[in-house]
Amino acid sequence: MQDNDSKAAMRKEGMNLEIAPLQIVLPVILEGSVVRLEPLRREHAELFWDIAENNLEDIFRWIPYPMKTRHDFEELIDKAFDEQERGASVVFATVARQSGRTIGSTRFMNIDRINQRVEIGSTWIAPQWQRTATNTEAKYLMLKHAFEVWNCMRVELKTDALNQKSRNAILRIGAKEEGTLRRHLITRTGRARDTVYFSILDNEWPEVKARLEEMLRTR
Repeated sequence: MQDNDSKAAMRKEGMNLEIAPLQIVLPVILEGSVVRLEPLRREHAELFWDIAENNLEDIFRWIPYPMKTRHDFEELIDKAFDEQERGASVVFATVARQSGRTIGSTRFMNIDRINQRVEIGSTWIAPQWQRTATNTEAKYLMLKHAFEVWNCMRVELKTDALNQKSRNAILRIGAKEEGTLRRHLITRTGRARDTVYFSILDNEWPEVKARLEEMLRTR
Protein backbone atom coordinates (compact mmCIF):
# COMPACT_ATOMS: atom_id res chain seq x y z
CA MET A 1 0.00 0.00 0.00
CA GLN A 2 2.88 2.35 0.75
CA ASP A 3 4.28 1.76 -2.73
CA ASN A 4 0.88 2.62 -4.25
CA ASP A 5 0.74 5.83 -2.19
CA SER A 6 4.21 6.80 -3.41
CA LYS A 7 3.21 6.26 -7.04
CA ALA A 8 0.05 8.31 -6.55
CA ALA A 9 2.05 11.16 -5.02
CA MET A 10 4.54 11.10 -7.90
CA ARG A 11 1.71 11.23 -10.45
CA LYS A 12 0.15 14.16 -8.61
CA GLU A 13 3.45 16.05 -8.82
CA GLY A 14 3.69 15.32 -12.54
CA MET A 15 6.78 13.14 -12.18
CA ASN A 16 7.51 10.58 -14.87
CA LEU A 17 6.73 6.95 -14.08
CA GLU A 18 7.25 3.80 -16.05
CA ILE A 19 3.68 3.01 -17.06
CA ALA A 20 2.76 -0.68 -17.02
CA PRO A 21 -0.61 -1.88 -18.29
CA LEU A 22 -3.05 -3.20 -15.70
CA GLN A 23 -2.44 -6.86 -14.92
CA ILE A 24 -5.89 -8.35 -14.41
CA VAL A 25 -5.87 -11.95 -13.22
CA LEU A 26 -9.13 -13.92 -13.23
CA PRO A 27 -11.14 -15.19 -11.50
CA VAL A 28 -11.73 -12.40 -8.98
CA ILE A 29 -13.71 -13.13 -5.82
CA LEU A 30 -14.24 -10.28 -3.35
CA GLU A 31 -15.61 -11.04 0.09
CA GLY A 32 -16.54 -8.77 2.97
CA SER A 33 -18.56 -9.18 6.15
CA VAL A 34 -22.02 -8.86 4.55
CA VAL A 35 -21.47 -9.41 0.83
CA ARG A 36 -19.54 -11.63 -1.53
CA LEU A 37 -18.89 -10.69 -5.15
CA GLU A 38 -18.43 -13.90 -7.10
CA PRO A 39 -17.70 -14.52 -10.80
CA LEU A 40 -20.71 -14.58 -13.09
CA ARG A 41 -22.02 -18.01 -14.15
CA ARG A 42 -24.64 -18.97 -16.75
CA GLU A 43 -27.04 -20.14 -14.04
CA HIS A 44 -27.08 -16.64 -12.56
CA ALA A 45 -29.58 -15.63 -15.27
CA GLU A 46 -32.28 -17.66 -13.51
CA LEU A 47 -31.17 -16.51 -10.04
CA PHE A 48 -31.28 -12.87 -11.17
CA TRP A 49 -34.75 -13.33 -12.60
CA ASP A 50 -36.02 -15.00 -9.42
CA ILE A 51 -34.86 -12.15 -7.18
CA ALA A 52 -35.87 -9.31 -9.53
CA GLU A 53 -39.02 -10.35 -11.39
CA ASN A 54 -41.48 -8.73 -8.97
CA ASN A 55 -39.59 -5.41 -8.85
CA LEU A 56 -38.31 -4.92 -12.39
CA GLU A 57 -39.42 -1.30 -12.81
CA ASP A 58 -38.02 -0.26 -9.45
CA ILE A 59 -34.68 -2.00 -9.94
CA PHE A 60 -34.04 -1.18 -13.58
CA ARG A 61 -35.70 2.22 -13.93
CA TRP A 62 -32.39 3.92 -14.69
CA ILE A 63 -30.86 1.16 -16.83
CA PRO A 64 -30.96 2.34 -20.47
CA TYR A 65 -31.70 -1.11 -21.92
CA PRO A 66 -34.89 -3.17 -21.33
CA MET A 67 -34.99 -5.68 -18.46
CA LYS A 68 -38.53 -7.07 -18.51
CA THR A 69 -38.36 -10.81 -19.24
CA ARG A 70 -36.40 -13.92 -18.35
CA HIS A 71 -34.97 -13.75 -21.87
CA ASP A 72 -33.62 -10.25 -21.17
CA PHE A 73 -31.62 -11.69 -18.27
CA GLU A 74 -30.29 -14.49 -20.46
CA GLU A 75 -29.20 -11.91 -23.03
CA LEU A 76 -27.60 -9.84 -20.28
CA ILE A 77 -25.51 -12.87 -19.27
CA ASP A 78 -24.53 -13.52 -22.90
CA LYS A 79 -23.37 -9.93 -23.34
CA ALA A 80 -21.51 -10.02 -20.04
CA PHE A 81 -19.56 -13.11 -21.06
CA ASP A 82 -18.79 -11.52 -24.43
CA GLU A 83 -17.42 -8.42 -22.68
CA GLN A 84 -15.32 -10.58 -20.38
CA GLU A 85 -13.89 -12.56 -23.26
CA ARG A 86 -12.87 -9.28 -24.91
CA GLY A 87 -11.26 -8.14 -21.68
CA ALA A 88 -13.61 -5.17 -21.35
CA SER A 89 -15.39 -6.21 -18.15
CA VAL A 90 -15.18 -8.34 -15.02
CA VAL A 91 -18.75 -9.17 -13.99
CA PHE A 92 -19.95 -10.28 -10.56
CA ALA A 93 -23.02 -11.73 -8.96
CA THR A 94 -23.69 -10.03 -5.63
CA VAL A 95 -24.38 -12.56 -2.88
CA ALA A 96 -25.64 -11.90 0.66
CA ARG A 97 -23.18 -13.74 2.88
CA GLN A 98 -25.60 -14.52 5.69
CA SER A 99 -28.17 -16.26 3.49
CA GLY A 100 -26.03 -17.18 0.49
CA ARG A 101 -28.73 -15.71 -1.74
CA THR A 102 -27.91 -13.99 -5.02
CA ILE A 103 -29.30 -10.45 -4.69
CA GLY A 104 -27.91 -8.46 -7.63
CA SER A 105 -24.93 -7.77 -9.84
CA THR A 106 -22.13 -5.29 -10.44
CA ARG A 107 -19.03 -5.13 -12.59
CA PHE A 108 -15.74 -3.55 -13.52
CA MET A 109 -16.34 -2.26 -17.06
CA ASN A 110 -14.76 -0.15 -19.78
CA ILE A 111 -11.41 -1.53 -18.64
CA ASP A 112 -8.52 0.45 -20.12
CA ARG A 113 -5.34 -1.44 -19.27
CA ILE A 114 -2.97 0.98 -21.01
CA ASN A 115 -4.32 4.06 -19.26
CA GLN A 116 -4.77 2.24 -15.94
CA ARG A 117 -8.43 3.00 -15.46
CA VAL A 118 -11.65 1.08 -14.94
CA GLU A 119 -15.29 1.93 -14.38
CA ILE A 120 -17.54 0.47 -11.69
CA GLY A 121 -21.09 0.20 -12.94
CA SER A 122 -24.10 -1.81 -14.16
CA THR A 123 -24.93 -2.20 -10.47
CA TRP A 124 -28.32 -3.34 -9.26
CA ILE A 125 -29.54 -4.77 -5.96
CA ALA A 126 -32.93 -6.25 -5.05
CA PRO A 127 -35.05 -3.83 -2.95
CA GLN A 128 -34.79 -5.84 0.27
CA TRP A 129 -31.03 -5.19 0.37
CA GLN A 130 -31.11 -1.56 -0.73
CA ARG A 131 -30.32 1.04 1.97
CA THR A 132 -28.21 -1.55 3.80
CA ALA A 133 -24.44 -1.96 4.01
CA THR A 134 -24.50 -4.19 0.91
CA ASN A 135 -23.77 -1.64 -1.79
CA THR A 136 -21.35 0.36 0.38
CA GLU A 137 -19.29 -2.74 1.14
CA ALA A 138 -19.39 -3.89 -2.49
CA LYS A 139 -18.03 -0.51 -3.63
CA TYR A 140 -15.36 -0.65 -0.92
CA LEU A 141 -14.24 -4.14 -1.99
CA MET A 142 -14.12 -3.17 -5.67
CA LEU A 143 -12.30 0.11 -5.12
CA LYS A 144 -9.79 -1.58 -2.84
CA HIS A 145 -9.12 -4.25 -5.47
CA ALA A 146 -8.83 -1.67 -8.25
CA PHE A 147 -6.36 0.56 -6.42
CA GLU A 148 -4.43 -1.91 -4.26
CA VAL A 149 -4.29 -5.04 -6.44
CA TRP A 150 -4.58 -3.77 -10.01
CA ASN A 151 -2.84 -0.45 -9.21
CA CYS A 152 -5.37 1.64 -11.12
CA MET A 153 -4.69 5.34 -11.53
CA ARG A 154 -8.39 6.19 -11.89
CA VAL A 155 -11.79 4.61 -11.21
CA GLU A 156 -14.84 6.04 -12.93
CA LEU A 157 -18.54 5.95 -12.07
CA LYS A 158 -21.44 7.40 -14.01
CA THR A 159 -25.20 7.72 -13.74
CA ASP A 160 -28.26 9.21 -15.39
CA ALA A 161 -28.42 12.94 -14.63
CA LEU A 162 -32.02 12.51 -13.47
CA ASN A 163 -31.07 9.82 -10.94
CA GLN A 164 -30.44 12.10 -7.97
CA LYS A 165 -30.39 9.17 -5.54
CA SER A 166 -27.48 7.58 -7.38
CA ARG A 167 -25.65 10.90 -7.77
CA ASN A 168 -25.89 11.53 -4.03
CA ALA A 169 -24.69 8.01 -3.22
CA ILE A 170 -21.64 8.37 -5.47
CA LEU A 171 -20.73 11.71 -3.92
CA ARG A 172 -21.25 10.27 -0.45
CA ILE A 173 -18.47 7.71 -0.89
CA GLY A 174 -16.06 10.49 -1.84
CA ALA A 175 -16.02 10.49 -5.65
CA LYS A 176 -15.59 13.80 -7.45
CA GLU A 177 -18.18 14.95 -9.97
CA GLU A 178 -16.43 15.79 -13.24
CA GLY A 179 -19.17 16.90 -15.58
CA THR A 180 -22.12 15.96 -17.74
CA LEU A 181 -22.17 14.40 -21.20
CA ARG A 182 -25.31 15.87 -22.74
CA ARG A 183 -27.61 13.64 -24.79
CA HIS A 184 -25.16 10.85 -24.18
CA LEU A 185 -27.44 7.80 -24.55
CA ILE A 186 -30.82 6.90 -25.99
CA THR A 187 -32.73 5.04 -23.28
CA ARG A 188 -35.22 2.20 -23.76
CA THR A 189 -38.03 4.79 -23.62
CA GLY A 190 -36.47 6.91 -26.37
CA ARG A 191 -35.35 9.65 -23.98
CA ALA A 192 -32.01 11.29 -24.72
CA ARG A 193 -30.14 10.78 -21.46
CA ASP A 194 -27.59 13.15 -19.99
CA THR A 195 -24.90 11.19 -18.15
CA VAL A 196 -22.98 12.54 -15.14
CA TYR A 197 -19.40 11.29 -14.69
CA PHE A 198 -17.53 10.91 -11.41
CA SER A 199 -14.07 9.63 -10.55
CA ILE A 200 -11.73 8.65 -7.75
CA LEU A 201 -7.97 8.95 -8.32
CA ASP A 202 -5.25 6.83 -6.77
CA ASN A 203 -3.97 9.71 -4.63
CA GLU A 204 -7.54 10.23 -3.34
CA TRP A 205 -8.07 6.57 -2.45
CA PRO A 206 -6.64 6.66 1.11
CA GLU A 207 -9.15 9.34 2.13
CA VAL A 208 -12.01 7.59 0.32
CA LYS A 209 -11.00 4.29 1.90
CA ALA A 210 -11.09 5.78 5.39
CA ARG A 211 -14.49 7.33 4.67
CA LEU A 212 -15.94 4.01 3.47
CA GLU A 213 -14.52 2.11 6.42
CA GLU A 214 -16.12 4.62 8.78
CA MET A 215 -19.44 4.30 6.94
CA LEU A 216 -19.30 0.51 7.27
CA ARG A 217 -18.48 0.70 10.97
CA THR A 218 -21.58 2.81 11.62
CA ARG A 219 -24.08 0.84 9.49
